[in-house]
Amino acid sequence: MGGEIFQAQVLRNFFDTITGTDRNLTRIYMCVISLARLRGEDPDTLSRLAEQMKQSKIKKELSIDVLDYMCAVASELEITAVKTAFGVKDLNEVVQDFDGISLDTL
Repeated sequence: MGGEIFQAQVLRNFFDTITGTDRNLTRIYMCVISLARLRGEDPDTLSRLAEQMKQSKIKKELSIDVLDYMCAVASELEITAVKTAFGVKDLNEVVQDFDGISLDTL
């Protein structure tokens, strides 16, 4: 599961980059290629993704193939790993913190 958490963190960095104010194509490229290598993709897939990133730089818009790949990876990851990477806590973990709070302490 450790590998999946790392993959989910790279995925999170990708989505933070494309939705943030600094849409740096170099950072996007590094996220895409890093994730593909972490997943052990074949050389054909790596070269196709690299070519799509080159085309994205030329056209100044992100290729739909790159987005499709990243979304496919996101849907394949285990939800627990994704929650961990995005910092989402399980409700059962958080409820213990709130059980100790009473109206008297507020």
